[in-house]
Amino acid sequence: METAPISPVSASEPIVCRVTSWYYRRMGMLAGLFLIFGLVFLYDGVLGYPKVVAIAQEKEKFMKEFLPSFEAAKKDGRMEQWIADAKAKGMPTGVDGDSPRWKSYAAKNGWEEEPKLYSQREIAEQFYYAYGCLAGALIVGFLILLNRGKVLRGEADHWVTPEGLQIRYADVFRVDKRKWEHKGLAYAWCRTQKGAEKRAVFDDLKYGGADQVLERLLARFSGELIEKVSESEGAETATAEVEK
Repeated sequence: METAPISPVSASEPIVCRVTSWYYRRMGMLAGLFLIFGLVFLYDGVLGYPKVVAIAQEKEKFMKEFLPSFEAAKKDGRMEQWIADAKAKGMPTGVDGDSPRWKSYAAKNGWEEEPKLYSQREIAEQFYYAYGCLAGALIVGFLILLNRGKVLRGEADHWVTPEGLQIRYADVFRVDKRKWEHKGLAYAWCRTQKGAEKRAVFDDLKYGGADQVLERLLARFSGELIEKVSESEGAETATAEVEK
């Protein structure tokens, strides 16, 4: 995990944990992916799919109208007039009396040999996907701006969450560290003055130095600690009571 380097602090010195550059890079990449996919879907809805549909319709016209007209002209002995009309329209006339081929005609124009005739529903879906992705990019961008200036602050007897909530270390009765090793996440539960339970999150990937605030909490509370243990001990998790 990437955290900003934090120098050792005394037991009473405030610990200020700011949002890491890793978080901004990750969120920026996510916003960029949403934006790219949104633009791709938008292009397909506005230009890409309609262009393929036009080629598919051209193929259908070629197979159902143009080729039968060739066969009819050949049968009736009107090939010279048919060839002249076809050339005037920019259509192929075949080679050595053979019928024109769609494959050659498509290749000449840079078209797909087997274009798909997309339905109106499939075209409309591209706009839905585009709007969803672009909305996702805006939301992620908003979250980036929303998190600018947020800090996790650890004091001598309490910490302040990024949302501004003050929690005394002595009020914490449970800490869950099972996701700390791999995801840099830990959770702390405390009770409010009204008796309700609240859960606070320590995110070491998002807030550089959150590990020091968590260590300060663990040094000051008596409660239930849930953490991972090694596989050699024959279990995935263990619960320990910390007595102070």
